[in-house]
Amino acid sequence: MRIAVKLTCVGMVALVAGCSSLNPFASKPAPRNPPAALEDFKQTLGVRTAWSTSIGNAGEFVFSPAVSGDSVFAAAADGTIVRIEGASGRTVWRINADARLTAGVGSDGRTVAVAAEKGVLLAYDADGKLRWKVQASSEILSTPAVGQGVVVVRSVDNRVAAYDAETGSRRWVVQRTSPPLTLRSAPGIAISGTSAFVALPGGRLLALALSNGGARWEVAVGDPRGTTELERIADLSGTPFVAGRDVCAVAYQGRVACFDSSNGTARWAKDLSSEVGLAVDERNVYAADEQGAVTAFARDTGSGAWRNNKLANRRLSAPVVMSRALAVGDAQGYIHFLSREDGAFLARVPTDGSRVVAVTPLSANSGIFQTQAGTIVALATE
Repeated sequence: MRIAVKLTCVGMVALVAGCSSLNPFASKPAPRNPPAALEDFKQTLGVRTAWSTSIGNAGEFVFSPAVSGDSVFAAAADGTIVRIEGASGRTVWRINADARLTAGVGSDGRTVAVAAEKGVLLAYDADGKLRWKVQASSEILSTPAVGQGVVVVRSVDNRVAAYDAETGSRRWVVQRTSPPLTLRSAPGIAISGTSAFVALPGGRLLALALSNGGARWEVAVGDPRGTTELERIADLSGTPFVAGRDVCAVAYQGRVACFDSSNGTARWAKDLSSEVGLAVDERNVYAADEQGAVTAFARDTGSGAWRNNKLANRRLSAPVVMSRALAVGDAQGYIHFLSREDGAFLARVPTDGSRVVAVTPLSANSGIFQTQAGTIVALATE
């Protein structure tokens, strides 16, 4: 069983017992299951590079660009934070947080939030001026979520807290029990309407009221199974995707599932193990599994629409919908464009050769991709 992220011990018992720390970015011997060779195909989709810039290496962390209006906000491990004009790629401002960062960026266009070492949460205004800095309960690996006047974060001790976006004062905090062993990953938080949808270790999806942190509902996406703690890891991966009345999520060693966002009623669930998030359009839910297969599920029933297994062991990113294509990056820096209709290859674009770690939609036909080495590229389909 391959695990492409670090493992985190929770509690003194686990620490005493010992815990494997698997760093996906360290030098490794040749993999037992080498990545599939890229097959030739006739490119039938025009893809152009709208712009590209370098921000800095992500180190062992995962940084995701945030898009608000025509602005793209991005960050790197060395403390660099940038605001980029989405249409042209022009850098509006570039600052340094004077601290090593561990997560970011969350933004609603007015507030820009990142996390620094030792659980420090920082918020800037739209001009890059520091607005406030607070101390969270522990390290933050998940991207802060910003919206409705609050900044919501989950720290590795499984505590979810909301801070006033203007002042940094804490509005509320919610504590959940952590499993004995979890992935050292960055499950995200999605804000929609008056709710925050929080992906948790242990395969749980939690809906909280933004006003006071009250639990609206909580459901299981991953179902921990097996006889060992390692086999029972079923943490949620990526950020829950809210589309209309649906909220969909995927878990490692678990399932991909969609629920009614108002009450948590399950619409459907299918077995699937993913280390990254998913994408949703009006017809399908798309997920890349840990073996490198990309599968489309019918959004209303969960039935399989198509499956592309020709990117095996290429450590795929979360997918993103771009016009008639579904784009997904891999560990060698390639971005693959698949047909949303049948999963066939439409185009392929190389980047800087390092892993594509984050994808963010920019418009209906364009997306932002960030690599481990720090390249941020905007691609548009034609």
